[in-house]
Amino acid sequence: MKISIIGATGYSGLELIRLLESHSKVEIFSLHSYSNYSENVAYLYPHLKGICELPLEPIDVSRICQHSQVVFFAAPSGIAKDQVAPFLEAGLTVIDLSGDLRLKNPDDYPTWYHFPAAEKGLLDQAIYGLSEWADVKKQKLISNPGCYATATLLALAPLIIEDLIELDSIVVDAKSGLSGAGKSMQTTSMYTEVNDNLTIYKMNQHQHIPEIIQQLKKWQSGVENIQFSTSLIPITRGISTTIYAKLKSRLTTEELNAFYTSHYNDKPFVRIQAPNKLPTIKQVVGSNFCDIGMTVNPTTNQVIIVSTIDNLVKGAAGQAVQNLNQSFGFAPNDGLKFSPIFP
Repeated sequence: MKISIIGATGYSGLELIRLLESHSKVEIFSLHSYSNYSENVAYLYPHLKGICELPLEPIDVSRICQHSQVVFFAAPSGIAKDQVAPFLEAGLTVIDLSGDLRLKNPDDYPTWYHFPAAEKGLLDQAIYGLSEWADVKKQKLISNPGCYATATLLALAPLIIEDLIELDSIVVDAKSGLSGAGKSMQTTSMYTEVNDNLTIYKMNQHQHIPEIIQQLKKWQSGVENIQFSTSLIPITRGISTTIYAKLKSRLTTEELNAFYTSHYNDKPFVRIQAPNKLPTIKQVVGSNFCDIGMTVNPTTNQVIIVSTIDNLVKGAAGQAVQNLNQSFGFAPNDGLKFSPIFP
């Protein structure tokens, strides 16, 4: 099966190349960039020399449709919504890594993304591809979740599905490495701003908030809001999400751990830690794993859940490959057989 990647020179696009080059069922047919044409991708990114040396091409819809069966959109938000339709009409499968198709309510886009929504028909057709909880088999339009949303939703799912917590007590404190901001030049991304620092940003305004609430409502309609904050920390990649919530009844850490283990026992990319053992970012970097640990404070009857992911893999390209595998019935770990990089 041949695939094309649009937005191949962004961090998520480059991760897609890395992962798909090891996939047994696919071949990368073409790479497309909005700023660099004709250059061999390995010339611009020497780490790909001898791995992938395709040229970077402008987008030619007819040529892509003639040769590829799948198109990954790894472009920034605001692009895919205006460009996916011709590929769908030609019968291709589209997997979008941006936020363009995640929200079902068109009115949410001006508020959270600051641009108009895609056509309602596209929003209705798009499947929200939270891989462990979505059925994307044979689906033609898959919307990859955001990185913060992935870490948060995987951590909250058993609590919400089992109705174990007070729904108005959820507090999420998420911290991300710098690659989550993408490659665009910003003062806040400069070494002098980030090094030896921790910066809270987009308080109560982060664009992943509505998609988190949208999914939580599917599990429990009574969810109205969550308190959600994001911070930038001086590491290259990785997300650590700490979640606090009030339990409805008394549970021990061991009992809660058993709930999580039962929910994720058949989901190989979610690793539940031993009771009271909380995961670190370092143990997932470079991999498609989401590691989840938990503890219960018996004094306050609060649960504390910690989930860690690599924002560029499980939070972006890796989950996109998971969705590809599910859609076409490939082995779940094809293209994803990478252990974390340690130390």
